[in-house]
Amino acid sequence: MSTNRTQVDVESLVDVKNGIQAKRIFWDQQIYDLEIEQIFGKCWQFLTHDSLIPNPGDFTTGYMAEDEVIVTRQDDGSVKAFLNVCTHRGARLVAAEAGNARAFSCTYHGWSFGMDGALKVVPMEEELYRGSLDKSKFGLREIRVESYRGLYYGNFDAQAPSLNDYLGDVKFYLDIWMDINGGIELVGPPSRSLLNCNWKTPAENFVGDTYHVGWTHLASLMALGGELAAIGGNEAPPNEGLGMQVTSRFGHGFGVLWDAAPAVHAINSKAGTLYREWFASRKPKMVEKLGAKVGRIYGSHLNGTVFPNNSYLLGTNTFKLWVPRGPHQIEVFTWAIVEKEMPAELKNAVVSGMNSTFGSAGMLEADDSDNMETMTQNNRGRMTREGKLNSQLGLGFHKLDPDFPGVIGQSAIGETSYRGFYRAYKEIMGADNWKAILKLDPDAWKHELIGQ
Repeated sequence: MSTNRTQVDVESLVDVKNGIQAKRIFWDQQIYDLEIEQIFGKCWQFLTHDSLIPNPGDFTTGYMAEDEVIVTRQDDGSVKAFLNVCTHRGARLVAAEAGNARAFSCTYHGWSFGMDGALKVVPMEEELYRGSLDKSKFGLREIRVESYRGLYYGNFDAQAPSLNDYLGDVKFYLDIWMDINGGIELVGPPSRSLLNCNWKTPAENFVGDTYHVGWTHLASLMALGGELAAIGGNEAPPNEGLGMQVTSRFGHGFGVLWDAAPAVHAINSKAGTLYREWFASRKPKMVEKLGAKVGRIYGSHLNGTVFPNNSYLLGTNTFKLWVPRGPHQIEVFTWAIVEKEMPAELKNAVVSGMNSTFGSAGMLEADDSDNMETMTQNNRGRMTREGKLNSQLGLGFHKLDPDFPGVIGQSAIGETSYRGFYRAYKEIMGADNWKAILKLDPDAWKHELIGQ
């Protein structure tokens, strides 16, 4: 057992049955260190999308938790990822955020690496090393990479399940907006900002928090005047059937607001008009393909997180990566999501609408940021961080549905996906390895959440 696991009582952090978490999960350095080892050392993390590296030699740089990585398109069309660290003296190898190259050369001493990660050129190799340097042993450290519907994820753990198996039930829902409708593109480069909060605060918000929408975003909803304006102020419970929540075995989850995809685009705005026309023209095709019950998801507003730290909004068309910078700060990477088949005018309108709402300076992003920061920073107080967090909304009102995989929360406003997120968090934090997790009854997690 690692030193980090001996220092943290994982069992005390999450009470799945009662929907309770310890507040110190947002603050303690020892918990964070264990997360880096157990969560980010074992789970799949978003790297890039096909649309961002379409050609051989294209690359992007980014992060898997606090490790810098390079992601490159190979000559054969495959994608590889490496730690962005020169194997000579450990300097950063690539400073650019994106580009196209045939090789990477370190600015410190000039060691050069091929796009396949192999060490190719060492200045004055013969004169200085005199045949003693085995370049085959000093290539870049390669990271396991797999893709789903054009999205590439990396994993440091060779024993982790495939990305396909890791996504599990949530693939059914991802396909509705990532594949069945003709596919998506991410529009970059990403905007980047720093937020003084723990990485879990935005991840949990996106995975299943509709409760805050009518309150936190009241002024924004009134200004925009979209379909969600009706719930502004949280004056009354939403109508029955407003939506649902879904959670899955490894913590991925999302919420649905039925028929509200353009909800945060002002009705009279260009983006709002074009978007509503687009959904009206496409929705019948989705219903024909999927049936009325499932097809309704297309054209609805979705908020979701792929565990641990990759979130998205559909309708607002926002794609986020919450990169930890210690227990009290994150760097936020934000891309816009567009459908490949959208006309250019609509794509531009969607990108503009995303930037005005959930971009780095967006009005809804600003609404959320203060809450997320205080959720973390309040825990400076010793008495505060000895307290508990409550995610009991909708507790006991879960079900299994033959048409919808996963555990279903029967209201859009609930915390089903919170509980699923932290159930998986607890399991992975406390496990010796993936073998120990995967040998468990594959349906046990459902019974744990439903209470059977």
